Amino acid sequence: MPSSMPQTRPIIVIKKKVAHGGSHGGAWKVAYADFVTAMMSLFIVLWLLNSSNQVKVAIGGYFKDPRGTSKKVGTGLNGSGDNFTLTKDNMDQIKNELQKIVRQMPDFDKLKDQIAMTVTTEGLRIELMESEKGTFFPSAASEPGTDGKDILVKLAQQLGQVPNTLSIEGHTDAKQFSGAQKNYSNWELSTDRANAARRVMEASGLRPNQITQVRGYASQRLRNPNDPEDPANRRISLIVQYAPKPDEDDSKKPADAKPGSPAPATPAAAPKKK
Repeated sequence: MPSSMPQTRPIIVIKKKVAHGGSHGGAWKVAYADFVTAMMSLFIVLWLLNSSNQVKVAIGGYFKDPRGTSKKVGTGLNGSGDNFTLTKDNMDQIKNELQKIVRQMPDFDKLKDQIAMTVTTEGLRIELMESEKGTFFPSAASEPGTDGKDILVKLAQQLGQVPNTLSIEGHTDAKQFSGAQKNYSNWELSTDRANAARRVMEASGLRPNQITQVRGYASQRLRNPNDPEDPANRRISLIVQYAPKPDEDDSKKPADAKPGSPAPATPAAAPKKK
C-alpha cells in the first residue's frame, strides 16, 4: 500500500568562490608601476631644466634622429642636434671623436706618431707630420700619397658634418727644395701641398665654402725650432676654427638695435703726431 506522505527532494547547496581584493590581487602592481614611471619622468624633466643648452640640443637631436645620420652633432659626430656649434666650451668633444676615428685606421700603428691633435687659441689643430721616408707626401711631391689621401678623406667625412670653418696650412723644413723644377722653392711646395689637401677634402665631404684659408709658410713656422731640418717640420695643419656661441653674438649687439639694422660706426682713431 503506497504511502500517503509526500516525498522530500534532496537539498543542493551551491558554493561560489569569491575572489578577494586588496593585497591578494595584482592591481596594486599596475598602480605602483604608474607611480614609478611618473616619478622618473619628473626627475628627467627637472634634470633637463638644469642642464646646459648643449645637452638639451643633443637629447632633442637624438629623438629627432635616433640612428644619428644627420649632419649635426649629437651622438658623436654623426648624431643630430639643430644649431649645434663647436665653441671653446666643447671643442674637446670633436678632438676625442676624431682620435677614435683615426685609431680605427688599418695602419694606425704606423701613423700614430705622425698625427697630432691639440686645442689651441685658434681652434682644433690637426697636424699630419712627415717622417724621413715621407708618410703623407712623397719626397718633393705636391700631391699626397696613399696614406695621405686616406687620412684626409676620413677627416673630411667627419669635419663636413660640423658647421665650423677650416683653414689649411702647409709647412716645410729648412732644407732647400731639391726638386727638378726651376724657380720652385719651399714656398711653392708648402702652398701646393695645402691646396692639394684642400682638393682631396672638398671632394670627400667638406662643403665648398667650409675652407676659408689656404696658407703656405715654407720653413717660417717650424714645429721643432731646435732642429730646423727635423722631418716633423714638414707637415700639413688643419685648423677647425672656433665659432662664436649664439649668446655671444647677441651680447655684442646694442640693446636698442633692431633686427637687420646696421651696426653703429666706430669713430676712427686720430693719427698720432710724430
